[in-house]
Amino acid sequence: MQDKDTLTTNAKDVIDEGVEKGLSRLTPEKISKVINQVLTKETGARFKAYVETCMRCGLCADACSIFLSNDRDPRFSPAAKVKQTILEMIKKKGKVSKLFLKDAVRIAHAECNVCKRCSMYCPFGIDIAYMMLLVRRICHKLEITPLYIQDTVNSHSATMNQMWVKEDEWIDTLQWQEEDAREEFKDLRIPLDKDGADIMYSVIAPEPKFQAGLIYQAAVIMHAAGLNWTMPSTPGWDNSNMAMFTGDFEISGRIAKAHYEAAAKLHVNKIVMGECGHAFRSVYDVGNRWIGWTMPPVKLVHAIDFYHDLLTSGRIKIKEKYKKTVTLHDPCNVSRGRGLHEKAREIVNILCESFIEMTPNREHNYCCGAGGGVINCGPPWKNTRMVNNREKKEQLERTGAKVLIAPCHNCHSGLEDIIEYYGVEMEVKFFGDIIYEVMEKEIYQKRRLK
Repeated sequence: MQDKDTLTTNAKDVIDEGVEKGLSRLTPEKISKVINQVLTKETGARFKAYVETCMRCGLCADACSIFLSNDRDPRFSPAAKVKQTILEMIKKKGKVSKLFLKDAVRIAHAECNVCKRCSMYCPFGIDIAYMMLLVRRICHKLEITPLYIQDTVNSHSATMNQMWVKEDEWIDTLQWQEEDAREEFKDLRIPLDKDGADIMYSVIAPEPKFQAGLIYQAAVIMHAAGLNWTMPSTPGWDNSNMAMFTGDFEISGRIAKAHYEAAAKLHVNKIVMGECGHAFRSVYDVGNRWIGWTMPPVKLVHAIDFYHDLLTSGRIKIKEKYKKTVTLHDPCNVSRGRGLHEKAREIVNILCESFIEMTPNREHNYCCGAGGGVINCGPPWKNTRMVNNREKKEQLERTGAKVLIAPCHNCHSGLEDIIEYYGVEMEVKFFGDIIYEVMEKEIYQKRRLK
């Protein structure tokens, strides 16, 4: 356990190989050219309105958990982050130094989760997340994106998944999980490339890479509910999208397109996505727009919506409620970004005996501190992330709960880091973990294919 009084960010001292090498290649001419190109060619009325409207009132400050975690240091307020980055670029017409750019990388990639909580409290509704993503776009075009998250984008580009999972490895993992599950449910299948199925189930690449048991659980839930479902064997199965957070819009669009096309090729009625927030954001509200659709071409359902329907309709029955005291983390992208927080609570109350709310909660909840691509910037930035997550740690501790439900992969991983780093006595679970544990299994184990 760390003593919070001894913690310092030392963020300016972080050495990120990708950033350092990128900076070494830059010239003053390249820097000003890229910045001015982005500011003049890739922005419009929205950006101009935000720049000219901000009154520096500071109402956004208390909305930022990173500001609160750093003892209310004014430099960490959302408005200050904009002032220290994009506004300075405008003021100097792109003629900024390499040292300035190194600070801009740190601020945009490690000190902002682009969670949009601050926008809720801005009296003018300024989208500061958009401004920070614009800084990341400039960093991308200058080739000074942090190394670890850039590697995930490279993997997306080469393999259409973020973990360098080869096609045969993906199929082998599904077959492995099916074989294991058949020891419990003899007639269970994980159908591959089933044409005309009602559901295509998609996951993020860390599942086959590190958490294959989550696919096992999903298959059991699908089987128990008697659903007509499938998973694609070819690229498009990974619904994550780190390029969305690095400003590489071109690859971000390719990733979203591959996901939609996998569903279209199989003629499914809808895509059910696993428990991930950023992935949902990328295909529901970002990737679709980049490639020209106001709304996705195939119906998209997040796991919260999916589980809620199964549990309230009785397709999944609960044998006995979960006994440990739980609290619920509201992921930014499915609560603040999609309004699924009430359904999440209905699920908790169906599954669990004892539920304690966090404060604040629902759309006002603090970010996990890992979202927006921050956790994907990797080990060089972990200590910075932990210091910036002190407020979240204190929020968790105030609940006194033994189990933290986090229906999002980045949230799950980031919250586990907080719990380990600060010594919080709490374990993190997905909704799928709880459902699998408490659901009625015996009646489904006796089912046979007709």
